[in-house]
Amino acid sequence: MRGLFHIYTGEGKGKTTAALGLVLRAYGRGLKILYCQFLKSGDSGEHQALARLQDLVQVVKAPPLKGFFSKLEAEERERVCAEQRRLFTEVTELAMTGEYDLLVMDEAVVAYNLGILRAQEVEDFIKGRPEKLELVFTGRGASEHLIALADYVSEIVKVKHPYDRGIKMRKGIEY
Repeated sequence: MRGLFHIYTGEGKGKTTAALGLVLRAYGRGLKILYCQFLKSGDSGEHQALARLQDLVQVVKAPPLKGFFSKLEAEERERVCAEQRRLFTEVTELAMTGEYDLLVMDEAVVAYNLGILRAQEVEDFIKGRPEKLELVFTGRGASEHLIALADYVSEIVKVKHPYDRGIKMRKGIEY
């Protein structure tokens, strides 16, 4: 069975949640899963839940990001870029062993768009990944180029969100 490439993109809440739904489905069928998040703090409910599924789910993390990438000073941005590139290298090397069935790269679309991940390396990995590896990228603003490489593309549209009324993120719901 050939693994396909999925993208969950758009402005709405639920891209990571959709990817995690696929993780849960794969886990239920005994598939081996590799999961990483780019440009996030790493202290989320999903990480805590995935830690409980460690018999089939391996989570690879970079050092936590504090704040938004766009608001970081130049020196801090360079450090974060290097850490995120190391994360990509580590995860892709693990994926290339062929022992995983599903790889989720949460917020890879954003890291790609910002140039944090090198476009050619990302595209080479997408095209050259192990044949059976199902691959998922999430993140706002998937480019037409990435979309052209994908087999599935789902756009999550925000119709209404409590943040627009000033309601902050809630533990266990938004993070």
